[in-house]
Formats: sequence, C-alpha cells, structure tokens
Amino acid sequence: MSQFLGEDPKIQETHMRSDSQTPVVRRCEGTFGRRAFVRCGAAGLAGLSLAELLRLESQAATNASSLKSIIVLWLWGGASHLETFDLKPDAPSEYRGEFQPITTNVPGIEISEHLPLLANVADKFSLIRSLHHDMPGHVSSTHRLLTGYPGEIAETTFKPRYPFVWSVANKMLGPRRLGLPAYVGLPSIRYDGSAHLGSRFDAMMIGGDPNSPNFQPPSLAVSTADRSRLSERSGLIQQFDAFRRSADASGMMSSLDAFQQQALDILTSDAARRAFDIHSEDPKVRDRYGRHEIGQRCLLARRLVEAGTRVVSIDFPCVPGQKAFSWDDHASVWNIFEQMKIRLPVLDQVVSALIEDLHARGLHDTLVLVTGEMSHTPKIGVVNGSPGREHWSQAMSLLLAGGGLTMGQVVGETNSKGEEPKRRPVTPGDFLATLYHWFGIPLDTQFTDQSGRPVPLLPQGTPIDELV
Repeated sequence: MSQFLGEDPKIQETHMRSDSQTPVVRRCEGTFGRRAFVRCGAAGLAGLSLAELLRLESQAATNASSLKSIIVLWLWGGASHLETFDLKPDAPSEYRGEFQPITTNVPGIEISEHLPLLANVADKFSLIRSLHHDMPGHVSSTHRLLTGYPGEIAETTFKPRYPFVWSVANKMLGPRRLGLPAYVGLPSIRYDGSAHLGSRFDAMMIGGDPNSPNFQPPSLAVSTADRSRLSERSGLIQQFDAFRRSADASGMMSSLDAFQQQALDILTSDAARRAFDIHSEDPKVRDRYGRHEIGQRCLLARRLVEAGTRVVSIDFPCVPGQKAFSWDDHASVWNIFEQMKIRLPVLDQVVSALIEDLHARGLHDTLVLVTGEMSHTPKIGVVNGSPGREHWSQAMSLLLAGGGLTMGQVVGETNSKGEEPKRRPVTPGDFLATLYHWFGIPLDTQFTDQSGRPVPLLPQGTPIDELV
C-alpha cells in the first residue's frame, strides 16, 4: 500500500530558469487522509495490509537479526564533484573553479574548503570518486543509478519500470521492528517507485517542515474512541466469519484473525508516534543538526531508524528561503559558486551531525548515503556573466558513512580535469550490488513482472571489495 501523509506533492522534472522559479507540480492521486483511513474500519485495514503482514510474519525469523538501516540524503539535480569531494586545484582555470581543497583528519583525503566539519570526521566516511553512467537527464539518471537498468521511466506517470533499491529492501526485509513503517520519505526521492513489486512497497511520504513549532507527527496512533470503534468492527468481522472458520480444516481463518489483530495493533501502536515526535528531542541535539528544514529532517531520520525503520530518504534540493531549487547548476540559471557558498555549509552541518550522532548512539548498523543522480560538467560555462556547469554523468562522487563498511578511504580516481574515471571505475550496478550485499539480499534474486516474466534484481554489477 502506498501511503501519503501531509501535504508534500510529488514534483515532476523541471529546469528552473531565471525568469521563472515556479516548478511544475502535480499532486499524487490517491491521497488518503487519516479520517478516511479510520472510517474504513477493521475490514479495510485487514484487506489493505494483510499481504504485508503475512510477508512480515513469514520473514520474522529470518530478519530478526537484521539491524541494517540506511539514511539517504538525496542531492536532487546532481551536486558537482569539482565543488564538493573531488576538487582539481591544478587543472586549468576553466575547469577547477573558485574553491580550494582542504585536508581532512585522514592523510591524503582532501575535500572542499566549504566542508570543514566533514573534514574533521573523514575517518568515519568513505568517498567513491569514480562512479559513472551514461544517462543524460535527471529522470533517466535517477533510474539508472537506483535500479541498475537503463533510464526507462513511464513518461505519463514519471514512475520507474524497474523497482528502486529502497523498495526492494522494503519487500525483502520490511521494517526492523513491527509497528514502524519500513520505508519513509521526507519526502521520498523524486521518480521513486516499486514498479512491478507493487505500490505497497513505495515510501510512506511525510510532508511538513519538522523545524516548524507546529509540526506534528502523522496520525499513526488513534484516539481512545477510534480504538473502541475499531475493536467493535473487528468483533463483527469475527462473528460474520464464524461459520467459515468452523468449516476450515486448514486453520487458515484462525490465522487471518491473528493477522487482523496484528493490523489493529500496528494502527493503534504508539511506537511510530514516539519516533516522529521530534519536539521531545534534546534542544542541544536539534541545534547541532541546524534549526532549519533539512537539519530537522536528518534528525527525524535518525529517530526513525533508531526506532526500527529500514530506509529513510531525505530530499535536499535547496536551502529553505533561498532561490535555489536544486543542485542543477546550469550557467543559465544561477552562479554556481555563489549558490554553493549557501548550500555547502548546510550540507556540512547536517551530514557531520548525522555521522557523529549515529556514532555516539552506537547505531553502527545504520549507513548514511549522500548522493545525487549525476554531477556537472568539468568545464565551466558562462551565460550572461553567470558561471555554471551542465549535466555530466561520466564522473561523479558520493559519500558513504557507517553501516559496518570500511571507512576513511577513497575508492577510485578521476583524471586531471575530473572528466572521467582514471582508476577503479564504478558503475551503478557495482554501487547497487554493494548495497544489496550489505543488506544481505542475494544478488541472484529475481522478481516477476506484470507479464509473469522473471526479472533479475540487477542486470550486472559486483560489490565494491574496498568497502565490504
């Protein structure tokens, strides 16, 4: 079941121009409010979630020891590697840009001067500098990076033709703790989807600004009156099905009753409400993450994985209150260097806070991933005096922290101008194979699409030995 909470819409791909800062927006059809959800009663709840409960029950013994969770900070539009994690100070001026590299607490690793907090925790993260693919646009690049398959997106719905890695983790592993959603989007990565796995493995999308004093956790727990009505309806269902249970030699009806009760337990549980209650967090911790939307989303993500959520994705397209709509730094849109001076300090604050907080709280099985779908051209372009970089997927960088992987290293290297991999090239398939291996999902897994055809988890790819 795809679940949507709050007022955050899905946003279609768009290129922002200087004469227009308004994105094309469409609301996802099928938004289902809390009151309508409760009105469906126990029968509707059981019908919507029974398959999920059966799956969780059958996997409970297998997944009980799987404590792996992942927090994804998605830099939509594609952050330039030459301004973040792979600077080229010796390249010609039309390539190297304005920023200088600084040393980190790991000898030999240098990153942007606008990331000093991250430089102090480089021993707790690793960089991949040689990731590359062949897709030119935002939608196709997102699909390629997060499915391993060519960028096939349905043009009418902007939904993928193959499931994103997060939906696969949802299906194969579910939440780490019953009563918590397995996959939460704050909001979810754009163009995200479960494809032939079924929409019930999509993200639960959470709208609203967690930094707002009026932010309230979604109504996952119901009132005492609602709880009473649900119990009454559950009793009616049991009475209605009594004659079928008496004739059921297999005992299936008794099992269904148990799963219906489990559905009610999940709906009325306070576990999710407590996880979403960011106002109960220590004010000093909130300050460390930053009293802005992105910082508080990252803190909320930590609270969710600590409670038992498997995957949390955070969309970081811009700094709230600034004109930037994404990390898509075309010269015709804005000055890339001026925008980076605004965004990078925020990125530095939230990622370093998240890494340090997870480490301090002993959440060593949680992996932090910071990436976008592509990078931008090594050679700088200038339009009307505004410097920028265009789409580029032949070389990009990403950051991984924690999760029990090998930290404090750089995987791969690009050439002197940052144009393409020079050493240890990494494909999207290799990147995804690493994540699946880390999750414990067999790489030879196959799913069945709508036509009944078996579809491999990945078309190709090998886990990155340096990390695993």
